[in-house]
Amino acid sequence: MSTSIVMVDDHALVRKALSSLLKEKTDLVVIAEASDGREAVRLARKFRPRVVIMDIAMPGMNGVDAIREITARTPEVKVLALSMYSDRRLVVGALAAGASGYVLKDCAFEEVIRAIHVVEEGSVYLCPQVMSIVIEAGLRGVSAGTDSSIHGILSPRERQTLQLIAEGKTTKETASILNVSVKTVESHRLRIMTKLNIHSIAGLTRYALREGLTSLDF
Repeated sequence: MSTSIVMVDDHALVRKALSSLLKEKTDLVVIAEASDGREAVRLARKFRPRVVIMDIAMPGMNGVDAIREITARTPEVKVLALSMYSDRRLVVGALAAGASGYVLKDCAFEEVIRAIHVVEEGSVYLCPQVMSIVIEAGLRGVSAGTDSSIHGILSPRERQTLQLIAEGKTTKETASILNVSVKTVESHRLRIMTKLNIHSIAGLTRYALREGLTSLDF
């Protein structure tokens, strides 16, 4: 039986290139592609693929929050994070959100294939570079759920709001994207500033970048 895959990456060239390579494998079928986290969540619920290959740094809804929603709504779907970033906060955040694996984009294609099969079977796959990060984080007692992390401080909706603010979206645009009122967005922004003790958009943007919530690379 072929393994159904949803490929998620905001860079079209990367997404198409990897999808083409995967399609050459007779036991793998790319059934859908997405360019952002929200579309990934929608496609995961619609198609129920065996594996979602998820980029981490994406506009609108980042990969970590998308992983959290997918694993909560469709727990049978396995998520493999495939990212160019090996920052500890992103790695630990993705795994805490429910990712079954984390592979860097500069690894060999054969390793991606191996990772897909491992996570599909219900095991965890980490490439060697990421494994060392996870081991170090474990030795230090670091967790994405600790109070000092962005995941421990802000709620999922507050993180989504902060990401959109950092990406330059207006209050009205943010409200439209999140399907809430302008007043609700303003309330989220006030709570975010209060919780973080940061009271400027520039400061919020720097914080979002530092925490890996967005890379602004889109």
